[in-house]
Amino acid sequence: MTATTTAALAASPAQTVRQPSARLRAWATRAPLLPALVFMIAVTQLPFVATLVISFFDWNALYPKARHFTGLDNYRQVLTDADLRQSVWTTVLLTVAVVLASLVLGLALALLLDRRFRGRGIVRTLLIAPFLVVPVAAALLWKHVLYNPEYGLLNGLLHYVGGPQPDWISHTPLLAVEASLVWQWTPFMMLILLAGLQSRDQQQIEAARVDGANDWQVFRHLTLPHLRRYLELGALLGSIYIVQNFDAVFTITSGGLGTANLPYTVYQSFYQAHENGLASAAGVLVVIGSIIIATFALRVVSSLFREEVSRA
Repeated sequence: MTATTTAALAASPAQTVRQPSARLRAWATRAPLLPALVFMIAVTQLPFVATLVISFFDWNALYPKARHFTGLDNYRQVLTDADLRQSVWTTVLLTVAVVLASLVLGLALALLLDRRFRGRGIVRTLLIAPFLVVPVAAALLWKHVLYNPEYGLLNGLLHYVGGPQPDWISHTPLLAVEASLVWQWTPFMMLILLAGLQSRDQQQIEAARVDGANDWQVFRHLTLPHLRRYLELGALLGSIYIVQNFDAVFTITSGGLGTANLPYTVYQSFYQAHENGLASAAGVLVVIGSIIIATFALRVVSSLFREEVSRA
């Protein structure tokens, strides 16, 4: 028997001993996460599976014995019904308007806070505050404190200058909902874009200024390309929330006057019409749309992390 064979035989028992211990260590490190995983599956995945199953049935809560399997009929109704299609269009319009306006205002505020001035910390705290307000409380604030035609702040200011006294919610219902959401989501966009501004290469900017570039040229050719990923991230994360928004629509307009988005339509179908199957199909479509948007958001986040690692 050669020395190599003897060494291999001597090493093999040690390896067989080490392998189980390595597996045990791996399981020991993962075991504390198992309760959280089981809880997450029970709370999120099992209800979604139940919703998916119900979406294939004609299931009215008022007539439980009449339920029967209908296949994809509920999905066809969601996609072909005029009211439901209108709610889908309202959801798209609300999401695009709120996200774009929040990004533009957030970028302007981020550029302001990127400069040094006295009281910048206090201003930053005040600008972040709307994002910390509970969504229902924010909607109630806009509905009663600002929009009310009798004692609202907006009509009070217009009365002070001799202007008209419109009923904001009745005359511009969708714009009223959008304004409240923009007010609440602009600080979120501002924080993301401010982080992007503070991660710029200052040496590159100083070199551009030495070469004679003005503020607009620096913003257009250096700052804006650098912020592209952060703009995409803010748009995607904002879209995930606005697509699923229910609080502002329910609180300000109760889904009337053409403001019913898809989540509110799901609520109407489930709680008012008691059409569980139809509401489940609409809910599944909302979840699928959110997953698609979230997939793009995760890709943007991973690309940002890769860029930061490559810079480091």
